[in-house]
Amino acid sequence: MSLSLFRVTKMNLCIVLILACLNLLSSCIGKDEKTIVIIYENDVHCNIDGYAKMKGYAQSLSDTAWVGMACSGDFLHGGTAGAISNGKYVVDIMKEMHYDVVGLGNHEFDFKVDQLLNLVEYGKLPVVNINFRTIGNDSLFFAPYAIKEYGRRSVAFVGVVTPEAMLSEAYAFYDKEGVQLYTLCEDRIVSMVQGTVDKVREQGVDYVVLISHLGEASAKDFLTSHELIEQTHGIDVVLDAHTHSRVPCARVMNAEGEVVIVSQTGNRFKNIGKLVITSEGRISTELIPLDSIIVEDERIKVVTDSVKHEMEGVISKRVCQSDYTMMIHSAEGKQLVRMCETNAGNLVADAFRYITGAKLALNNGGGIRASIPAGDWTYGDVVNMLPYNNYLQVISIKGSKLMELLHATTANSPKEDGQFPQISGFCFTLDTVSIGEDRVKDVKVWDEKKNRYMPLELDKEYTLCTTDYCVSGGGMYNVLKHETIIKDNIMLYNDAVVKYITEGLGGVIPPKYSSLDGRIVMK
Repeated sequence: MSLSLFRVTKMNLCIVLILACLNLLSSCIGKDEKTIVIIYENDVHCNIDGYAKMKGYAQSLSDTAWVGMACSGDFLHGGTAGAISNGKYVVDIMKEMHYDVVGLGNHEFDFKVDQLLNLVEYGKLPVVNINFRTIGNDSLFFAPYAIKEYGRRSVAFVGVVTPEAMLSEAYAFYDKEGVQLYTLCEDRIVSMVQGTVDKVREQGVDYVVLISHLGEASAKDFLTSHELIEQTHGIDVVLDAHTHSRVPCARVMNAEGEVVIVSQTGNRFKNIGKLVITSEGRISTELIPLDSIIVEDERIKVVTDSVKHEMEGVISKRVCQSDYTMMIHSAEGKQLVRMCETNAGNLVADAFRYITGAKLALNNGGGIRASIPAGDWTYGDVVNMLPYNNYLQVISIKGSKLMELLHATTANSPKEDGQFPQISGFCFTLDTVSIGEDRVKDVKVWDEKKNRYMPLELDKEYTLCTTDYCVSGGGMYNVLKHETIIKDNIMLYNDAVVKYITEGLGGVIPPKYSSLDGRIVMK
């Protein structure tokens, strides 16, 4: 071979190598330039039909972006699929979704801690949570954060759940003797979050996203997402939950005056969220109405359909016919059952009295979760309205204690409050303008013999039917926690309503439930 030919061949090889390197570099740059998209949801509450669309929408973006999926909690309970399977049906679907990260909501504790842990393990759910810990040794149950790589950029997801769950789901945090087993570290959340954010920043992550179940507001002064942002730094985005707020893209200033993006999708898959991080680092969020999405993931739909088929045998049994809708929401979407008297609440409380013969009855408004439209009602409709594993109890209560209860559970009115009472056997007037004990007035108890309401006697003992949740499970702000239980574990509250409708009402909802009858007069 001549020297000149060798030089030409060597030159050609160099050119080939240079071109290969340029192509490789171009390829890497191209990957870096792809946008990161995180599709997210919160407060789904067992509305299982939305999962196939969420997954389908995420997959439709995967050709042009790095795509992940996140959940900010309250997926296990709040609907029929969770109620009749202790959460398993929901996890059957979620484990096929392959979320990048899952946060805990307060309703993940509804079936107690052992079942939560079993379901997370069963579904291999990638749960992150920083503040759910064991009393005593302060040990964590889940990883406090997860770092995910999207191309050559990294995102750290940090999880936190509202300490309000210690109040609303108190039964999950204490044993039968009242000894506290678990904590949500109410006084340390800010420092825990800041310490974890500092830790992942030291590891060189590009972005920090808080998977938050704190909410936009709190009726009882629990930490909100905005308050957490204002006391911390280093968080880029908060994917929030808990208050069912519709927040496409809010901007909140952190402790160093920097903007943090906050978003929340509402609830029950009305929307899904879309977090976008461009190659230049610009961050935005938006909400996509689920009804606008036409693509579905076929594999998820098969699983969902299979779950619905298993449920059908339980929920399709006809209960009654009704010409009237049992309403818990206003036309504007306000949860009336947490604010004032409702016909749905009247039906439920009347059922409690019918089943037990108690003089008085009440249920917390937050335990009534869905309206039932006029028409034929099925067992599934009633369970969807009353989805929890709450059992009826009858307690003995003095008139003075009932007054204390009414003051506590109406103190936040006219704001929504899950402990607002839906009642039977008595009535009262609520002054929403006044502050303090003067708000509750004219409390009267129904007298069967006189066929009219008579004034409440403060020193008299009455029988009251409610649920075990309202007595000892953290409901009603624990006002009833130490009252004497006369009858215990009578039956599930949803089964009590079914029995009242089929036996007491003969399978037809009567006209008295077509409107309100003045049990709670608002002034």
